[in-house]
Amino acid sequence: MSLQNLPLEGFLNLNKPYDWTSHDCVARVRKLLRLKRVGHAGTLDPAATGVLPIALGKATRLLQYLPENKAYTATIRLGVQTTTDDLQGEIISCEPCPGLTLTEVTKELAQFQGKIEQIPPIYSAIQVDGKRLYDLARQGQTVEVPKRTVKIFHTEILDWRSGDFPELDVAIACGSGTYIRAIARDLGAILGTGGTLAALLRTASSGFNLQHSLSFSDIETQLQTGTFQPISPDVPLEHLPSVTLPSISAVKWCQGQKITLNGDFAGIARVYNQDTCFLGIGKLEDSLLVPTTVVTPK
Repeated sequence: MSLQNLPLEGFLNLNKPYDWTSHDCVARVRKLLRLKRVGHAGTLDPAATGVLPIALGKATRLLQYLPENKAYTATIRLGVQTTTDDLQGEIISCEPCPGLTLTEVTKELAQFQGKIEQIPPIYSAIQVDGKRLYDLARQGQTVEVPKRTVKIFHTEILDWRSGDFPELDVAIACGSGTYIRAIARDLGAILGTGGTLAALLRTASSGFNLQHSLSFSDIETQLQTGTFQPISPDVPLEHLPSVTLPSISAVKWCQGQKITLNGDFAGIARVYNQDTCFLGIGKLEDSLLVPTTVVTPK
């Protein structure tokens, strides 16, 4: 099957390589697939690797509906503090802490559970007064970064390496907006040693997992062999309820008309026709199914 005949509508579960920005990845996918309309969910820092959901074609309109939960494997180095809260920044302090024990770390890590408040790193993409924090930080401007409430669902210690600058490997499942760099920094502050993020791998994001992700090499091979196939646009939306419309109603709904529906759900839902073709996302309002995002006109 030639590239020109591929149904390039859907998602790509990309395994982001080290030292690539999320924007770099989008640009590379555009070039490989010869497709202009490409977007991503859940920005990853250049030093981080792992799952980066990529939307292709009309599926870019569905990014807002993807589930928000994420999971990471992080390595936290203690005894070191940096400007960026990871090893990419300048070192602020570097004090050996060979006496630090796993028991102490485990006790303090327990604070990072449930809803917590954290201050995002000053080098982050968050906007303050319309400007990115990392741009302000690079200009040497001091800005008060507002706290935010984030959710940590689970933490699990995977490994501990003692020494002058001990390292902790930890698995973290969390909600959107959580900065793992901030957890590393704050854990080090609580322990009184300083801490920074030494490595970060995202193992799950927005309904996609690392096990089924593709590297750029994988994608190139599949394109060469004619086996590349985007993930159906409704696959990562299975957390939403679904509605099947009769043929005539499906046509009207795709044309922007509201359809009377006695649904047993509230809010948004996946919409299908009787041939199980995914049509888009609708919202139930006062027994009317309102089109919000139509991706398959009929």
